[in-house]
Amino acid sequence: MREADPAMHVAAPAVSSFPALGGHNRLLLALEAVLEPLVTVLSLWLLVWHFERELTALWLTASVVAFALAFPGRSLLRLPPERVFMSILLAWFWTAGLLLAMGFATGYIADFNSAVVANWLWFAPVSQLAVHWALRKAAPHLVRLQGPALRAVVVGMNEQGCALADRLAGAGGTGIDLVGFFDDREPERQHGHERHRLLGRISEIAAYVKANRVHLIYLSLPMASQPRIRELLDALKDTTASVYFVPDMFVTDLIQGRTDSVCGLPVISVCETPFRGPAGVLKRVSDVVLASLILVLISPIMLAIGIAVKLGSPGPVIFRQRRYGLDGEQIVVYKFRSMTVTEDGGTIVQARKDDSRVTRLGAFLRRTSLDELPQFVNVLQGRMSIVGPRPHAVAHNEQYRQLIKSYMVRHKVRPGITGWAQVNGFRGETDSLEKMEGRIRYDLDYLRNWSLRLDLFIIFKTVRLVFQDSRAY
Repeated sequence: MREADPAMHVAAPAVSSFPALGGHNRLLLALEAVLEPLVTVLSLWLLVWHFERELTALWLTASVVAFALAFPGRSLLRLPPERVFMSILLAWFWTAGLLLAMGFATGYIADFNSAVVANWLWFAPVSQLAVHWALRKAAPHLVRLQGPALRAVVVGMNEQGCALADRLAGAGGTGIDLVGFFDDREPERQHGHERHRLLGRISEIAAYVKANRVHLIYLSLPMASQPRIRELLDALKDTTASVYFVPDMFVTDLIQGRTDSVCGLPVISVCETPFRGPAGVLKRVSDVVLASLILVLISPIMLAIGIAVKLGSPGPVIFRQRRYGLDGEQIVVYKFRSMTVTEDGGTIVQARKDDSRVTRLGAFLRRTSLDELPQFVNVLQGRMSIVGPRPHAVAHNEQYRQLIKSYMVRHKVRPGITGWAQVNGFRGETDSLEKMEGRIRYDLDYLRNWSLRLDLFIIFKTVRLVFQDSRAY
């Protein structure tokens, strides 16, 4: 891109970096922020009143703690129903688990009515699901009650402009009425011209906005078109419309895209790790706590497996293999040896069904993923995480990074014992390029959408798959 015209820096501060969805959804956002914690507390109060007929100071204290843990509620209206269901259940599991842990640790759990506690464990999430369903049904009506929809236009009938239009059309509760597009190009060069309305040329925007009370203008023009953007911004200064950029760089595949600044200069990240700042601390603390607890619980199993591996076939108990870790640095990963060989060279053949190199015990360990248990030690060492993209052997990394676009982006986080790809059908052998591409798609999706709730969901689903899936061999 050419160096920016200095005049552009005068107009730019008045323009947002991201296309807003308008003010009409603020009521819904506020309701969602308080609805989940309120329902959590009200469901408890209803049960206390039903069983005890009195709301004591002890229950009020528990209510304040529960509200604090659940606040603020998450925005779920634009998620599909199955995602909403899992999100509410996982959030409640986390809240209830913390409350029960605090109760047992302090000894106060004995002071609470066990009938109230037991019924609250199912009544709270059911109430949250019911209230969310009611809000979803009421959302369009709540938006209409706030007044007429905000009228919006998009400047530039290109890929990102049409993507914005499609999202506005498919999302309920935005309170935005997209009137149409402005573009100077011929119809055959306009992306999606057959399904979107063209209102006129770019030079006609200011007059149209003033005559038709347009509230929102989304600029979806190439950043190289600086003189044209500057002229347009100058013309729009005579209107009251809010103006937003839809940068053409967003056509690319963003990983944790967010705004930031460098020495006071605003920048937008295109590819970034989700584990910066507090999120990184939360991820690491949860890894250490869970890995320590799991290692204590499984230590007898690991000892028994180690003895069985040693007696079952010649070779070391622990197989050490070099793999790529965080930022593409090589790490050593531990596994119980499941083969008669310990390959770690420039060429490694993946295990296949009925592979003669796999021992009899090794076949069982691989099928049940018990051979991965030593990797909890890797988690404590900081080389791995419990949940993340599965690490591949160095030889396979060097092979696939040449064949699959964005392959190395998965190494912006620590590799995991289990991952989003593994619980979505990509566990075991990747005997084709298509399978590996599918695994990478899910790995990158995990980076885009990481949350602690997603990690917990992956862990729970992994436990279930271990007993159901026989594709690892």
